[in-house]
Amino acid sequence: MPCVRMRRSDSIATVSSDSSDDSSLVVLLRHVNMTVSISLIVGTIIGSGIFISPKGILSHTGTIGMSLTIWVVCGIFSTIGALCYAELGTTFSKSGGDYTYLLEAFGPMVAFLRVWTSIVAVRTGSWAVISKTFATYLTEPFFRNCDTPQMTVRLLAAAILFVIFFVNSVSVPLSTRLQIFLCIAKIVGLFIIIIVGFYHIIKGVNENSSKLGKFDSPFEDNHNSDFNWQKLPNAIFSGLFAYSGWQFYVQTTEEIRNPNRTIPVATIISMVFATIIYILTNIAYFAVITPEEMMASDAVALDFAEIAFAESITGRKIFSWVISVFVVLSCAGSINGGLFTTTRMFFVASRDGNLPEVMSMIHISRKTPLPACMLTLPICLVMLMCDVGTLITYLSFSRWLFIALTTAIIPYYRYKYPHLHRPFKVPMVLPFIFILCSLFVVIVALVDNPYACGIGLVIMLLGIPVYFVGVKWRGKPRIYYKLRRIFTHFFQKIMFVVVQERRTY
Repeated sequence: MPCVRMRRSDSIATVSSDSSDDSSLVVLLRHVNMTVSISLIVGTIIGSGIFISPKGILSHTGTIGMSLTIWVVCGIFSTIGALCYAELGTTFSKSGGDYTYLLEAFGPMVAFLRVWTSIVAVRTGSWAVISKTFATYLTEPFFRNCDTPQMTVRLLAAAILFVIFFVNSVSVPLSTRLQIFLCIAKIVGLFIIIIVGFYHIIKGVNENSSKLGKFDSPFEDNHNSDFNWQKLPNAIFSGLFAYSGWQFYVQTTEEIRNPNRTIPVATIISMVFATIIYILTNIAYFAVITPEEMMASDAVALDFAEIAFAESITGRKIFSWVISVFVVLSCAGSINGGLFTTTRMFFVASRDGNLPEVMSMIHISRKTPLPACMLTLPICLVMLMCDVGTLITYLSFSRWLFIALTTAIIPYYRYKYPHLHRPFKVPMVLPFIFILCSLFVVIVALVDNPYACGIGLVIMLLGIPVYFVGVKWRGKPRIYYKLRRIFTHFFQKIMFVVVQERRTY
């Protein structure tokens, strides 16, 4: 870690958001328009969750009606959180998202812990897990009757990670176009599932099919699960996992065109759309799959294809392949959107002195944060060899703790800086509702699994000595500074990068 004084930037509404960018300067240009913004939010949210979480939610709710209710509740909850982040994203003109907001409100150590948990597992580990899901669905049609070799899964996962990291390193326009394509592809895939499901509903109604009787009494427990209200928090966890990703969009504020308008409008459109399409997809699932079949399924989308086209072997094979392809594209879009946004947090943290200096540099001609992308890739590749899912579970409660703390900045700044310019404001009741719900999620996680949360807390707190040694300590031996200069100059030469030439916040 570099020994650089933490700079508390004047990031609060100091730069005109509509100023044109000089393409001759080495800065991150404003490539993120409304279309890209919506594709980043929707594309990051809709990943593997919609193909995994339905089973988890049903197992903890017991009924179709309660399961759909949880999907609606989680959608509303996530929308409130996204709107709160939209206010922060328009109040602060600096990229970095919750890292920047925590830095401005609570100081560098809290902000560093946010970056620390993201690098250790929360973000890098998530990309590793999603890439494995990508590889699993890609190979599933070839290994339907046997287990997929784990080495094959890992190699394919490493390949997709390398491709997406490479694209984000060489061209911002290319990565945004890729995100738009992958977002459209996954929406098309979900629309196909919805159309097939509603076709079965219409067909069942016309034929008076008894299979649709489950919709006549949606809150009746007809698969004999031992439901109790204590299981609802776990159902909510599964739902929030499917909706996660909305909090990363504001990490790109310095690259968003007209952020004061784009951020709130894109947030509202994306969250409403994602919630509606999730609910319709689950209705389609239940139109074809019984609760018992869903509980026994390891790949809901593939079993949906098997049952929907049970009478046609050809149709079943084709649709299974189609579903696999769309799941693969969905996972790729989630990784690409998450990488595009999160690397900006690493970039800003390095610019502030919280990470190695080279990660704050930009490619001279391509205008991409190349070091922030490529130096994160080895961490993800190492995590492919580990049981990173357990590590993510350990740190999942800390993610919601930081989200609650970030949202608390809204009432705190409303009190401390009442006259601060806020281009977009949410009703004060919304952040309080979201904070209480987030703390509820944290408390339930602590009660439900204190051992895992305890380990996660220890991992998070390990960032404190790392911060004091790597960032705060300024009396390091001279050899440290010499090695740091050699390290920085080496990567500058091989990556062709320099520090940004103009302040963009």
